[in-house]
Amino acid sequence: MSFVFISIIMKSSTKIVIAIIVIICLGFIIIPKWDKGSETPEENSAITPESNKLEVLAVIAQSKKLNNDLRITGSLTANESVELKSEVSGVVRSILFKEGQKVIKGQLLVELNDEEFKAELEKLQYTKKLNEDIEYRQKQLLAKEAISTEEYEMSLTTLQTSIAEIKINQVQIEKHKIRAPFSGTVGLREISEGSYISPSDLIATIYSIDPIKVDFSIPGRYISELNIGDQISFTVDAFDESFEGAIYAIEPQIDPETRSIKVRAVSDNSENKLLPGQFARVNLTISTVEEAILIPTEAIIPELNGKKVNDFAIGKAASKEVTTGLRTADKIQVTTGLVDSDTVITTGILQLRPGMEVDINLQSE
Repeated sequence: MSFVFISIIMKSSTKIVIAIIVIICLGFIIIPKWDKGSETPEENSAITPESNKLEVLAVIAQSKKLNNDLRITGSLTANESVELKSEVSGVVRSILFKEGQKVIKGQLLVELNDEEFKAELEKLQYTKKLNEDIEYRQKQLLAKEAISTEEYEMSLTTLQTSIAEIKINQVQIEKHKIRAPFSGTVGLREISEGSYISPSDLIATIYSIDPIKVDFSIPGRYISELNIGDQISFTVDAFDESFEGAIYAIEPQIDPETRSIKVRAVSDNSENKLLPGQFARVNLTISTVEEAILIPTEAIIPELNGKKVNDFAIGKAASKEVTTGLRTADKIQVTTGLVDSDTVITTGILQLRPGMEVDINLQSE
C-alpha cells in the first residue's frame, strides 16, 4: 500500500496530495468514536438507576385551624374630647386647674369676672321681696272681696316676672364659670388670668382616654362577616406589646369613593399607655376554618385553567389539580384536590414530570 501511495504522490498535483492527507487525518478522528458508539449500553453507562432520582423537598399536608385574619391600619381617638370655650365674653378672674391635671365632671376650671351680674341679681332680689309683699296683701284683699280678681292677677304676674328675671340672671352668672363636662385630663391651657376672652377663644382641651377608641376601615365585601363584639388586636409604635379591643360601632354606610366601611372598637387604657392620635396596626379575625389543609405557597403551580401541585406516592411524582382558598404569610389553603397526610413536593417544580422517580427529604412544619 505504501508503494501505491508514493506512486500517486509522484504523479498527482500538490492539491490532490493535500486532500488525501486531510481525508486520512479525519479517518483517524472518526473511526475511534464510531468504535466506541458500537459498545452496548451496559458497557457504556456508569450511572446506576438509583442515581437517576431527583432529590426534592416535601411536606406532609395536615389539617389545622386557620383564622382568616384581616390586617389593616387605624388610629386611636379619645373616648371623649372637648375644646373648652366660654359661652360669654369677659375677663378671666381665676384659673382653677393645672395643665395635665385629672379633673372630675362638674369641677370648676375657670371663673370670669361676674360682678356686674351679681349686683344686678341683688337688685332683682330686692324687687322680688317687694313684689312678694304686694302679692300677699292683694291676696288678703281678694279673699275679703275688697279688690277684683284682675287686680290680684296683675300683682301675681309682677311677682312671677321678678322670679323669672332672677333665674335669667343666675344663668348668666353661671355662664361665667367654666366647668369640666366630664371626668378626664386637661391639656395645655391657652389663656392667662386677666386676659379678655370671647366665645371663640380656646381655653384648653379636655380628654377622656380610658377606655380609648380605635378607628379603622375595612373593605365593604367583608361587611357580612363583621359583627358587634368581634375581638381585635392591635399594636402601636411606642410599645412592643399587643393590645386587645372589641368592635362596638359600625358605620351604616359604605364610603362610595373607597368602597370601605368605617369601624370603631374600644380598648381598655387603665394604664394610660395609649394616646389619641397614635397609629395602630389592627388585626381582625373575619372567620375561622376549623380544619384547613395548608401547604407552602411555593408548592402551587399556576396553569392556564387552574392550579396544580406535585404529589409524592410510591416513590414517584404525580400531578394533582387543586383549588385554593385563604392565604397566610407563607402558606395557602387547599380546598379541593388534597387530603390530610398527602405528601406535597415543594422544590424541583420545573424538572418534575408525572411518573418521575424522586428521592424526597421531608421538611418539618
